[in-house]
Amino acid sequence: MKFGLFEHMDDSGVPLGQQFEDRLSLLEECDRYGFHAYHLAEHHGTPLGLAPSPGIFLAAVAQRTKRLRFGPLAYSLPLYHPVRLIEEICMLDQMSGGRFEFGVGRGVSPFEVGFFGVNPADGSRQFPEALRVIKQGLTSDELTFSGEFYNFNKVPMVLKPVQRPYPPLWYGVLTPDAAYWAALEKAHIVTLLPADPARAIIERYRLEWKKFGGADDKLPLMGISRHVVLAESTVAAVQIAERAYRSWLTHMELLWVRNGTKLPLGLPPEIGPLLAARAAFAGTVTEFKTYLEEQIRSTGASYFVCDVAFGDLTPKESLQTIKLLGEQVIPYFAT
Repeated sequence: MKFGLFEHMDDSGVPLGQQFEDRLSLLEECDRYGFHAYHLAEHHGTPLGLAPSPGIFLAAVAQRTKRLRFGPLAYSLPLYHPVRLIEEICMLDQMSGGRFEFGVGRGVSPFEVGFFGVNPADGSRQFPEALRVIKQGLTSDELTFSGEFYNFNKVPMVLKPVQRPYPPLWYGVLTPDAAYWAALEKAHIVTLLPADPARAIIERYRLEWKKFGGADDKLPLMGISRHVVLAESTVAAVQIAERAYRSWLTHMELLWVRNGTKLPLGLPPEIGPLLAARAAFAGTVTEFKTYLEEQIRSTGASYFVCDVAFGDLTPKESLQTIKLLGEQVIPYFAT
């Protein structure tokens, strides 16, 4: 079992420069404790995402860590010029010595996509075309492409990534049908859904992987993402999680509320129902080990992604979770 980290970089209530420095310091600890990768969401025009250009923050991560892999989860591809993004990917992979993870998506929020003058209705066609262009550019010396949204004629591809043919692909999955495309692209997957729907996605992924001729020992990582708060007592952990979740949910819902609609994820107003449904965790290390064993059995996941820095969690609170994971959980599940 490998362990990763995911976050939205939502507003924690401190000055932005301080939040960036706090997070980089936290990631230095994650690097020391042997986490596999750090995944950063991309959001725009909302306190849910204070790193709307994830590549800029990830460039700092590349310099402050030595082993930790990292990447966006995900770049909203319709918002980028493909040539510029190809160059950014190559730079980040080179700056990190080949530790970049290439997460892709079309942009989950129609409001955020709309801020850029992009039609959300085009996403199902524009996103795969953008990815084809980027993959071609990463593997060619010259980019020539003709499509519905993009056209290029003999554009020199001067930069190359360290990882060939290109850095590992990642995709956030919310439905079993989406697992078909992910398996076709040989992409690692992460889902934030509870155990039963997560299992349906992972089982579908395994099925499609075999249909496409993939070997069992070559399966990409299949991850589940959960809010995680660890403390010396269950009561203390739950109190911290309850407070931070309210702040995070306010940020998550903000654009949807302002536009008179509901967030489609159906999140509860308090974290309690998520804890009860085992779709989030707050408690002690001993309880977490039991919880994680249950999650592995019930979902079939091979990758556990922890969100340990959400809402108004303080650096001390997040570091406490990281330290307990790194010292007592990661070594336990590595044996």
